[in-house]
Amino acid sequence: MPADSRTSRFLLFSVLCLFVVVAFAPGQVRQQVADKSAQSASAPAASAPSPELSKYVGAETCKTCHEEIYNAWEKTPHWKTTLNIKGGPSKQGCEGCHGPGADHVAGGGDKTKIFVFEGKSRQETSARCLSCHGEAHEQSHFAESAHSSSDIGCLDCHSPHHAKEKEFLLVQGQPQLCYGCHTSAKADFAKPYHHRVNEGLVQCVDCHNPHGTATIRQLRSLPSGDAICYKCHVDKQGPFVYEHVPVKTEGCTSCHSPHGSTNPKLLNVMPVNMLCLQCHTFSTTLTAGGPIGPAHNQSAKYQACTMCHTQIHGSNFSNVFFK
Repeated sequence: MPADSRTSRFLLFSVLCLFVVVAFAPGQVRQQVADKSAQSASAPAASAPSPELSKYVGAETCKTCHEEIYNAWEKTPHWKTTLNIKGGPSKQGCEGCHGPGADHVAGGGDKTKIFVFEGKSRQETSARCLSCHGEAHEQSHFAESAHSSSDIGCLDCHSPHHAKEKEFLLVQGQPQLCYGCHTSAKADFAKPYHHRVNEGLVQCVDCHNPHGTATIRQLRSLPSGDAICYKCHVDKQGPFVYEHVPVKTEGCTSCHSPHGSTNPKLLNVMPVNMLCLQCHTFSTTLTAGGPIGPAHNQSAKYQACTMCHTQIHGSNFSNVFFK
């Protein structure tokens, strides 16, 4: 085959390939443009910030006017947790408590454009705190607590900016904070025999949950409150083969004053015989036939019931609690 014939065919083939490329390229470009247009049409709806979120300006903006408060807040656990907490700007920084600050800033510091705790009712301020803390186990019963029903709010005990106790942001240390309202408990802890709260070995919150519980006296236990005593007095818990009925029915407080007493072992009554005889009398009419009273003359021979009935909280061997 002549050389110029082969050259002609090669040139013809090249022209055909070029034609195919030119013919199909615009269609691919148009498809790519269409795909990009579809993506760009949907992207703004997903990424555009909502008008509400755009009103959050951040804690650093607040600092420009409230530097002293910011510096105090920066030293508290709130600073560390609220800046890293999940949930977006509405749960973070100053605006997590005070609400979005854009209108406040635009208004030259207009207090009506932001939530200010001062002057608000305890219900309103506590609701702000519980918007974050309400789901925690510790505060989950606050709405039904004795403190809430007595019109005690979060800010009566806690201060987010000027706390004296960093751990719980308390306005005053324990137990003095509790004594501010619970004066009778303060008097009990001043008695000769008492749980060592004033000495700092026991705290009020070791036994009570100030934010409320489903139990009586806001105790951290079920059902009667005695389980909190067993945290320390484990040898009295049982179960025993022979139970002392008042321990199970009336609880520890049937014999003991948990805060303090003028009697040893925090007993309600002294001497011990008189405490026992409140239930165990000689009269079957006063006690409806029981529990049976002593069969011997205590005043003549015996010093205390517990001299013989040593296992008075319960026994595995003696139904009269001898051992």
